[in-house]
Amino acid sequence: MGSRDGAHTLGRWIADRARLAPDRVAVVDRGVPLNYDRMHARVEALATNLAEAGHRQGDRIATLTGNSSDHVVLFFACARAGLVLVPLSWRLTFRELAEQIAHSDPSLMVVEDEFATLGREALASVAARVPTIPFGQAEARGSLPKRSWPTSAGSDSLLALSHPVGDDAPLLMVFTSGTGGAPKAAVLSHATCWWTNLSLSRTIELSDSDVILAVLPQFHVGGWNIQPLLAWWMGATVVLERTFDPGRALALIDRHQVTSMMAVPTQYLMMAEHHDFAGSALSSLRNAVVGGAPMPAPLMRTFHAHGVALTQGYGLTEAGPNVLCVPPDKAHQHVGAAGVPYPHVEVALADPSTGEHLEGVATGELLVRGPGMFSGYFRDDEASAAIWRNGWLATGDVASRDDEGYLRIVDRLRNIYISGGENVSPAEVEGVLLEHPGVADAVVVGMLDERWGERGVALLVRRQGIAVDDIELERHCRERLAAYKVPAEIHWVSHLPQAGLGKIARAASARVALDLTERSSR
Repeated sequence: MGSRDGAHTLGRWIADRARLAPDRVAVVDRGVPLNYDRMHARVEALATNLAEAGHRQGDRIATLTGNSSDHVVLFFACARAGLVLVPLSWRLTFRELAEQIAHSDPSLMVVEDEFATLGREALASVAARVPTIPFGQAEARGSLPKRSWPTSAGSDSLLALSHPVGDDAPLLMVFTSGTGGAPKAAVLSHATCWWTNLSLSRTIELSDSDVILAVLPQFHVGGWNIQPLLAWWMGATVVLERTFDPGRALALIDRHQVTSMMAVPTQYLMMAEHHDFAGSALSSLRNAVVGGAPMPAPLMRTFHAHGVALTQGYGLTEAGPNVLCVPPDKAHQHVGAAGVPYPHVEVALADPSTGEHLEGVATGELLVRGPGMFSGYFRDDEASAAIWRNGWLATGDVASRDDEGYLRIVDRLRNIYISGGENVSPAEVEGVLLEHPGVADAVVVGMLDERWGERGVALLVRRQGIAVDDIELERHCRERLAAYKVPAEIHWVSHLPQAGLGKIARAASARVALDLTERSSR
């Protein structure tokens, strides 16, 4: 089986399901069902439109849209035609969006009406002209603007649907969150998506009788590769949510008899704290996948009490994203762990200083390899080369491995700071702070200190209705942490800067901490 023979392409998935179960519902979008037969017809029509408009294999099709069945149809039309879907975030400012449009260099941009103003403002700042069309018109025959090519390209450059799409052809281009710097465009091939979904299926088994609630935005890799694509591969139904609302999520689980979902701990917490949660049977929800951050033990027990099996996971866009998981039947024994590798995934720990691989119980940088790794960063050879270590993908995350082989993410390598010669993991300190009932959210950053080299500064958000005394909070930390790990300063804020998908924007948090520290010293 060669890497270019098309055995792992996604273009036939919907056609296969339409043939096997044409009336089965593929998507429920804002209460409107779309079955596999109709979805297949729409995919083929749109793929033909894109071909007739002159788009060729490898062209990027950018989108600005909320989760929708239209977007799903476009994804599979791109898969069918050998094009690359570039889902852009509607949460960005127009300047940030303009940078991503310019970098991805799309041959077409499809914009949902709700985000038309943002799209126009962003495109006005892009030097190159990008043809744009509303989602509602994209599937109409002859509606797409013609793709222009230099004379030297010749007619043989134009896309023909009969030309096979290779396994290693790019399919999805996702901009990373940028927690470690400027966002980069990670390119995922057909093979990447095929293997990461095969790996997921070996732990989270889905069949055509399953119903998935999809709440992650489709500009994140998790909006595709953590359950939705696997569901469509298996012929299941996906209930799409455009924005997360805990009460509506609980209602949808009951209304559609949802069997599985994926969300971040913050979203599960919002569901658990909602007034409808106690009365929710959740009897159909047999499994819930946790991503973005470890699930706190009390929250995990809350869902277990409702009969929901939780699968804790870890991943990163560059790995497809699925890397580690704690299977549902092991969740009780390994609370807070990231897990063991999914099938078809290998991991290793390396000494950050020497690069030497560490065996047994150890702590080091997490390395990953397998057939589901990404193809590289678009038009950034330097960054693409820098992430690899002798065939291993370097995650930049520090992980510890116990005697059973389970891994626990300690922190980002670049987040660790050195105070008095001792390494301090902000994630460890944050975990202790979050154990206090008065702390709703926390981030710890290292700041320069003349005496200690660096010191920890904590930004905290109060939990509503609970008073917190700073002296009591310090005592709480000292009872659980070595003295050098206890934050030297604490600042209370209304909210923490976010980088998307439940992640804290640490660079922005460091700037806030510096500003507050300077103010308090005046």
